Amino acid sequence: MALTFEEMRSYCLSCPGRITEETPFGDDVRVFKVHGKLFALVDLMAVPLSMNLKCDPERALELREQYEAVQPGYHMNKRHWNSVVVDGSIRQDELLAMIGHSYDLVVARLPKTVRERMKKRKQ
Repeated sequence: MALTFEEMRSYCLSCPGRITEETPFGDDVRVFKVHGKLFALVDLMAVPLSMNLKCDPERALELREQYEAVQPGYHMNKRHWNSVVVDGSIRQDELLAMIGHSYDLVVARLPKTVRERMKKRKQ
């Protein structure tokens, strides 16, 4: 069963830190950011749903080899971003892990003071 937008949205918004959902490219594209930095972009008009996620370059290549639904990031740095078609060919837990990986990569690049504040709020 394919991950729905609402499930994906709920997961993104539940991540720690200051998470925002924005529509800078119009109502058809949702952008999720942590402390102002993009970690997921979802094309609501794509059928099936499609999302761009940040990814470690080596893992990105592995995922592209493993899944036809994972391609180099559309309109993104293709080394660091994947476009993922949510067509049911990838298990929901794996899709959520991809979103979590994207979030973690972006958080790791936030200033140390921001990361420290995020840790304090978690405790």
